[in-house]
Amino acid sequence: MAFDKEKALKMCNDFAKNTLMETLNIVYTDAGEGFLEAKMPVNPSVHQPMGLLHGGATVALAESVGSAASLLFVNPEVQEARGIEISANHVRAKRDGVVTGTARIVHQGRSLHLWEVKITDEQGRLISLCKITNMILPRKR
Repeated sequence: MAFDKEKALKMCNDFAKNTLMETLNIVYTDAGEGFLEAKMPVNPSVHQPMGLLHGGATVALAESVGSAASLLFVNPEVQEARGIEISANHVRAKRDGVVTGTARIVHQGRSLHLWEVKITDEQGRLISLCKITNMILPRKR
């Protein structure tokens, strides 16, 4: 069965309603075999006191896109993904504009998924490099 990009993006954006992702204005914008992309605006609502993109907001974007990406590999009616570890290296500051988080699968097991998430600016420059590990569990009803 072929990958349905529009269905995947709709599912991810629907899951984001009334969550932190909606609060941070994270929108899932692209998907394909082995990757998912989301964008987040950078403005005072995600700044730290020095007027820069807060590392916690960056990590929230990374975890949001990495966790949602795992849902593309499971049946979300009966399974769910839970982030169990995340790390981030922040390499460039950002004051305004938009950042893009792109999650790419590194390892896809039955019970664990490992993702590399690159957070980039509008020119494709690396802002942060993140890694997230998700555990795949039966969904509780």
